[in-house]
Amino acid sequence: MSSIATPPDPDPGSSDHVPLDSARLHWRALEGLYASAPINRKFESRIEIGQEAHARIIFDISPDVFHAAGAAHGTIYFKMLDDAAFYAANTLVTDRFLLTTSFNLQFLRPIRAGRVIAEGRWISGRKRVFVAEARLIDSGGEEVGRGTGTFMRSHIPLASLAGYAQSLRQSLSPGA
Repeated sequence: MSSIATPPDPDPGSSDHVPLDSARLHWRALEGLYASAPINRKFESRIEIGQEAHARIIFDISPDVFHAAGAAHGTIYFKMLDDAAFYAANTLVTDRFLLTTSFNLQFLRPIRAGRVIAEGRWISGRKRVFVAEARLIDSGGEEVGRGTGTFMRSHIPLASLAGYAQSLRQSLSPGA
């Protein structure tokens, strides 16, 4: 997987302002959904979605998530990899929330305190089941973990989720 670059949002006051297309509206709403999840208040992180089938999550790892031997606990690997793969897959689904049905991960190196990037990429599936992969890159540029997940459409409409709906409304409002 290559590094995912996120283009800057245009300044609404500039002459370069381009209206958001439906894909970008969906991506901004997914970013709002991520930010609204209560679990994400426990971890210093943010998501960036800059293109279809890709998601990038930036995490700041601190000693409060270490196991007894002084490195990030495996739950952190899973959280980062699952989130990046999940959101990469959900960029392809505009009506339903996806659910993780399985996830396989590999621990490649210990994660110490610092910035870690989780890069997710959709691999296959477009109807009911989706497969996506993710990798973790530490602040030194080393790959420290990777995983592959299977995700399935749920019966939960994205529009029914407060974080998604609120971000969508904000993106659609004048001056957004």
